Amino acid sequence: MDDEKYTDINGKPITLDYQRHSSFCTEFIVSSPKVSIGTVMVATSFVWIFAYAVFCLTDNTAVLSSAIIITLIGMMLYIHFVKIDHESLLVIGSLGIQLSSSYASGREHTSFIEMSKIKDVVINEAIYMHQIIYYLCILLRDPADASAVSSVVPLFPSSKPRLNCLVKVYKTCQEIISKC
Repeated sequence: MDDEKYTDINGKPITLDYQRHSSFCTEFIVSSPKVSIGTVMVATSFVWIFAYAVFCLTDNTAVLSSAIIITLIGMMLYIHFVKIDHESLLVIGSLGIQLSSSYASGREHTSFIEMSKIKDVVINEAIYMHQIIYYLCILLRDPADASAVSSVVPLFPSSKPRLNCLVKVYKTCQEIISKC
């Protein structure tokens, strides 16, 4: 592990940890910062102050109750379905690639792609708003035509690391895939 600093496409800091289990197996973990308590407090305060202002104008207590319930449910849904703490990529040369996402609530989503279905791992570029971004992706073989690509699976879709982080992961993936 090195001390290089990594950021996402928006300039927010992320961390890249990797473990080389063997020459055919490496795991990469890209972690995003945890949910900021300050951001949560500001958002909650804004919603509740707005609800209190509406309550003062209407004298309807249902407005305050609704604001509290909607805020709490919204935060729970955000933490359980949206906010990803870290994403991991486990490359096992003889078997395939495992992709995992861990949400802030502790929920995890894991998928596995067999090596026989993988055509290549590449760094691709895309135009996003007014900038060009790079992303790492897996090209899957077309079952009908071995030389064609059937689909593209993006890696680290939530973290969106910049090119310097992607190059490090890409080089190691290529080393492992080329040995198979």
